[in-house]
Amino acid sequence: MSQTRGRYDFCIGLVLAMSSSIFIGGSFILKKKGLLRLARKGSMRAGQGGHAYLKEWLWWAGLLSMGAGEVANFAAYAFAPATLVTPLGALSVLVSAILSSFFLNEKLNLHGKIGCLLSILGSTVMVIHAPQEEEVETLDEMSHKLGDPGFVVFATLVVIVSLILICVVGPRHGQTNILVYITICSVIGALSVSCVKGLGIAIKELFAGKPVLKHPLSWILLLSLTVCVSTQINYLNRALDIFNTSIVTPIYYVIFTTSVLTCSAILFKEWQHMAADDIIGTFSGFLTIIVGIFLLHAFKDVNFTLANLPLSLRKDDRAANGTLLSMYDSFHDDEESSACLGEMQSTESLSARRNGSLSAF
Repeated sequence: MSQTRGRYDFCIGLVLAMSSSIFIGGSFILKKKGLLRLARKGSMRAGQGGHAYLKEWLWWAGLLSMGAGEVANFAAYAFAPATLVTPLGALSVLVSAILSSFFLNEKLNLHGKIGCLLSILGSTVMVIHAPQEEEVETLDEMSHKLGDPGFVVFATLVVIVSLILICVVGPRHGQTNILVYITICSVIGALSVSCVKGLGIAIKELFAGKPVLKHPLSWILLLSLTVCVSTQINYLNRALDIFNTSIVTPIYYVIFTTSVLTCSAILFKEWQHMAADDIIGTFSGFLTIIVGIFLLHAFKDVNFTLANLPLSLRKDDRAANGTLLSMYDSFHDDEESSACLGEMQSTESLSARRNGSLSAF
C-alpha cells in the first residue's frame, strides 16, 4: 500500500511540475503580447518607466498564469523528489521558446530546435531514472531530517559562502564576474527548495486537520523561505541587469540545479538505494538538458536553418579543396624551383671546373 501511495504521489508531483512549466512558459508570451499591443497604441513602454501595462488584460493574464505556475511548482515539491521537480523547470524555457515562434514571430533556428529536442529527451531520461526519496510525511520527521549532522554542515557552509560572496567578493568583483551573483542565488536557492518542501508537508498536514500552525517549524520554514527568496530575487536581478540574459539563464540553471540536487541528496538520502544504471541515467539526463539549454540560448541570435546547411557544406568543401589545391601548387612550384636551382648550381660547378677555378672544390 505504501509503495502504491508513493507511486501515486510521484505521478501527481510529475504532472504538477510539467503543468508549472507550461503555465510559466506561457506567461512570458502573454505578457509580451500585452506589451507589444501597448507599444502599437503608442503608450509609454515599461522599459521607459511606463505603467500602462496595468490596464492591459493580456498582461494580467500572463501574471495570473505565472502565479498558477508557481503554485503548481510549490505543490509539486510536496509530492515528488526535488531531484525531479527542479530539473523539469527547464521545460518552461522550451515552452516559451516554442510558443514565441508561433505567436511572436520569433524564429527558432536550427540550434534552438536541437536544444529543445535535447532538453525534452534529457527530461524524459530523468523522469525514468528519478530517485525515490525517503518518506517524510510529518513536520516532526522533517524536523529530524533538518537536524541531521550532514545537512547542518551543508547549510552552515552555504550560509558562510553566501555571506563571503555578499560582503567581500560581491562589492569587488560582482560587476565584472558573472559567477558571483549567480552563485549567491544558486546556493541559497538550495535552502529555499528545502523550505518549500517542508512547507508543502505542513500544508498537507493542515488539510488533514492537524495543528500545524502551533508547530514552531512551520514559522521557521516560512521566515527562512522569505529571506532566501528575497535574496535570490535581489541578486538575480543584479546579474540580469549587468550581463546578457542568454548567458545568465543557462549558467544559473546549471549551478542552481546542481545545488538543489546536492542539498536534496544530503537531506533526503535519495541516492542511497539507487542502482548504478539509475544514477548514470539521472546524470546523463541532467547533462543532456544542460547541453540543450546551452544550444537554445547561446546561438539564439545566429540565423542558421536546415536550408543553410548544404550551402555551408559546399563552402567547406570548396575551402578544403582550395586549400589542397594551393598546397599541391605550392609543392609543385617548390619542386620546379628546386630543380631549376639544382641545374643552375650544376652548370656553374661544371663551368668552374672547366675554367680551373678552385672555388668549385
